[in-house]
Amino acid sequence: QVQLVESGGGLVQAGESLRLSCAASGVTFSRYTMSWYRQPPGKERELVAYITYGAGSTNYADSVKGRFTISRDNAMSLVYLQMNSLKPEDTAVYYCKAVHRWGGAHWGQGTQVTVSS
Repeated sequence: QVQLVESGGGLVQAGESLRLSCAASGVTFSRYTMSWYRQPPGKERELVAYITYGAGSTNYADSVKGRFTISRDNAMSLVYLQMNSLKPEDTAVYYCKAVHRWGGAHWGQGTQVTVSS
């Protein structure tokens, strides 16, 4: 059974940092591209960043470039999102997503990030 569990969310002030973690189980983690999405209040879910299987190439939404860093630990089946210089507009529920190299996707349950001004 595939399970993705996010953690590390919370309430911070603008300019502070948080690190989100997503622990995967029931998957061969190294074969999955891992992504972070977020859904702000009243808005649609959007892609924040992803890191590919294999080479570990990364890509970021323009709104977080230079502030957020995605990384992965294949041995521990973990993916991280380091978030620096947080802004109130980063407030959202953050979700982890795993996509197998041959297709098929799984989502975590989400973790709340709230940034106060």
